Amino acid sequence: MIDSSFSGLDNLSSIDFLEALYEDYLRNPSQVPEGWRTAFGRIRGGDGERTHQEVRRAFAESARREHLLGGIGTAALPDSVPYHKQRGVLRLIRSYRLTGHLAADLDPIRLRPPRVVPNLDLSFHGLDASDLETVFDAGTLVGLDQAPLREIEARLKATYSGRVAVEHMHINNVEQETWLHERLEGTCSRADLSDAEKRRALEILVGAEGLEKYLHTRFSGQKRFGLEGGECLLVALHELVESSGRHGIEEIALGMAHRGRLNVLINLMGKRPSDLFQEFEHKTELSELYMGDVKYHQGFAVDLLTGGGPLHLALAFNPSHLEIIGPVVLGSVRARQDRRSETRHDQVMGVIIHGDAAFAGQGVVYETLQLAYTRGYSTGGTIHVVVNNQIGFTTSHPLDTRSTPYCTDIGKVTASPIIHVNGDDPEAVIFATRLAMDFRMKFHKDVVLDLVCYRRHGHNEADEPAATQPMMYRKIRSHPTPVEVYGRTLAEEGRVSAEELARMQETYRDHLEHGESLISNAWPDQKYLYRYVSDWSPFLERRWDEPAETGLPAERLKRIGDRITRIPDDLELHPRVAKVMEDRRKMLAGGLPLDWGAAETMAYATLLDEGYHVRVSGQDTGRGTFFHRHAVLHNQRDGSGYIPLHHLGQKQGRFTIIDSILSEEAVVAFEYGYSATVPDTLIVWEAQFGDFVNNAQVVIDQFISSSEQKWRRLSGLVLMLPHGWEGQGPEHSSARLERFLELCAQENMQVAVPSTPAQMFHLLRRELVRPYRKPLVIMSPKSMLRRKTSFSDLDDLAAPEFQLVIDEADPIDPAQVDRVLICAGKVYYDILEARREKDETRVAILRIEQLYPFPERWIADLLARYPNAREVVWTQEESRNMGAWPFLSHHLPRCLRPGQTLRYAGRPASASPAVGDLQKHLRQQQRVVETVLRFGPTATQHVDVIPPAAEPLPEPSPGAPPA
Repeated sequence: MIDSSFSGLDNLSSIDFLEALYEDYLRNPSQVPEGWRTAFGRIRGGDGERTHQEVRRAFAESARREHLLGGIGTAALPDSVPYHKQRGVLRLIRSYRLTGHLAADLDPIRLRPPRVVPNLDLSFHGLDASDLETVFDAGTLVGLDQAPLREIEARLKATYSGRVAVEHMHINNVEQETWLHERLEGTCSRADLSDAEKRRALEILVGAEGLEKYLHTRFSGQKRFGLEGGECLLVALHELVESSGRHGIEEIALGMAHRGRLNVLINLMGKRPSDLFQEFEHKTELSELYMGDVKYHQGFAVDLLTGGGPLHLALAFNPSHLEIIGPVVLGSVRARQDRRSETRHDQVMGVIIHGDAAFAGQGVVYETLQLAYTRGYSTGGTIHVVVNNQIGFTTSHPLDTRSTPYCTDIGKVTASPIIHVNGDDPEAVIFATRLAMDFRMKFHKDVVLDLVCYRRHGHNEADEPAATQPMMYRKIRSHPTPVEVYGRTLAEEGRVSAEELARMQETYRDHLEHGESLISNAWPDQKYLYRYVSDWSPFLERRWDEPAETGLPAERLKRIGDRITRIPDDLELHPRVAKVMEDRRKMLAGGLPLDWGAAETMAYATLLDEGYHVRVSGQDTGRGTFFHRHAVLHNQRDGSGYIPLHHLGQKQGRFTIIDSILSEEAVVAFEYGYSATVPDTLIVWEAQFGDFVNNAQVVIDQFISSSEQKWRRLSGLVLMLPHGWEGQGPEHSSARLERFLELCAQENMQVAVPSTPAQMFHLLRRELVRPYRKPLVIMSPKSMLRRKTSFSDLDDLAAPEFQLVIDEADPIDPAQVDRVLICAGKVYYDILEARREKDETRVAILRIEQLYPFPERWIADLLARYPNAREVVWTQEESRNMGAWPFLSHHLPRCLRPGQTLRYAGRPASASPAVGDLQKHLRQQQRVVETVLRFGPTATQHVDVIPPAAEPLPEPSPGAPPA
């Protein structure tokens, strides 16, 4: 834009005109009159390399010396039209494109008076009623060349201030803006529908309203979170399905909260009404193995017939936590695209339905939008549909729900078009939906569709909204329903009579009573899309303790190791990275002990070599937070990246490694959605530090730990959480192990603390080799990554399997042991080194590598090897109220023999996970080690005896299955 404040300009209004016309020239030179086009091209410079500031200066000089405005400008105008009037018309056009939406007819209940927008008034641009019949140049307004002002203004109002209003001038892309101008101005933002299409829209509204009225009458007082007032959502969704089919989309993953969900299930997806009625009557049979969920959280899937062919529509299961389903759905979309090896993103699409207050208020929305165009998370554009009830929740005031003019303003951060539409006008909704779909398919970008409607009842059907919103609900109760509004419109047009409408309503109610599926476009051949559907049946009803052979022959390990350590000659590595890779080459040839980075890389490499896929993401995964992984090697010459795991062989699996955006909640939700869609991929999310995962706590609570119990949905997601006390303070020590263990029940997930690189290798391989898909939470190492006493031999990777519990490693006589220490993770090495230094032989150390499912039988068997050990001590780095102890204090007693005593040794309970001073940390750590080995002046300071009455110590049953 030309800066009118630039010094030396003596004609402010002239520069205003140039500002508008020059931007039109930049968007599409062919739509600017030839005289202007020549002048602009000369001033801008033939090579197009002049800076914007230089162009501004050139315009200023031309305006003063050559009288550019009076000469070239008037040459393109109709005869006898004053220049300043023509300039006003062009500015009016630009004003409507910018702010026409502010005056649009969007609110069905007209809750607030029409907004006065000064720059849409003729007088604002030096025009008045006497100019209405004057013919002006319409500039770049599509559909008009030269026309009376009356016609120009009418077209602008219809296009930008009618029942469809599009915000698009924030899109900094000439092609996209021009495309939108053509689509909007060329049609005046209206759909040209046939009689059959209009009748179909009415039938959809009749079904949407009919279901809600039926449920409200038959199941009065029960929650259903009805759609009354927003029935046009079904019109939009039906149009999305049909438009998707025309565009060649074969799969849609749909996410939505509870409002209107039952209507979508019945009227769009074909769930049988009789099944829904049984849920209302609490007659649904559910296995004792599962807890289930309420009816308005349930998912569904169906194959539908469209004009373009069959389409698979999957509605995701959803908790009450608004907006968290968005990134879950996008993860599923990306998994479906990857499953097809589809890179253009033209076959699978995501649709997410939002509420107005949640879209504006929930932070995960922003995180999700920021994933849209990143390499590891892009899905080629998502359709975001906002069911805008204009209330948010029952007691909210509009001034309290957001700070932005629209609830959809957050969509502008990704330069997405915002399409507002009146939810009482199904024809406008169809136009808006088609526009959104066409834009997504043309440009593979997100689109936000704002369906402005209302909510006839309260938050739920038992709520009384008028108590806090009397003015709004006075209007709503006197406002006709969308069926009544559109039915009257079609009756006036002579397309559908009142009698026909009544028959539609009666027919729909009869079909509801019959209880069978109400949709007529269900695809009969359920095997059509089978080649794209993952088979989860091999993973159902499996036991966690089934053996899994994860070891590999040494020769094969060396062969794969050689492949992943070959470096191209033209790849210049940073000296530190070169040293890591040289050491790794020696490790994988058996010449050096194997560190953690090498073992993890080998786990991925061997799985890829077997044809499995691997996806690793996080905020610093390519290199590794602790400079240990180096899965991506960066050329110091040109900055290009090289990924050794892409070069295993032609038949290898797909390896994806992503440095994600700085988000936990949306990214973990995305990876969960991915993992719940494909069982043949190892999906790993790594936190920079383990405690950062608490930003994703809602994903852990609502999906990772409970989705199988609620919805029978399996997931093999791996959370790799660096954990350990090393004096780095409260925020970089704990991955909150206790929180995960608190959520463990019914074998819902796995929690492991591997203590060697080989154990990490076997643990990661076990996730795919074993036919068992449950989330895995790994307390992964930090300082241990370089602790040589923890390193493994290459031969350890050839061992048969992951060890649930590891026995004493030193040659100690079991008969001489009177105390057995049990621990997990890094503290083991602190105690081991101190014991060796003191030559203590009466204390044995066991390591629990898998905390859940709890390996009771294995621990009991190992404890039985020490017949004279009267004391069993659990020791940990964490404070007593944290870590594994709150969980193990209920499980370890079952592993003891009669007469044995269980004690706790470690830090006392604390509110904060760790101290902030390194020296204080070292003193605490030394005290823990001294305590468990029974030497030093503070040997009993933090030893607490578990009272026998509080926890009975029954005799263990060897060979019994784990609890």
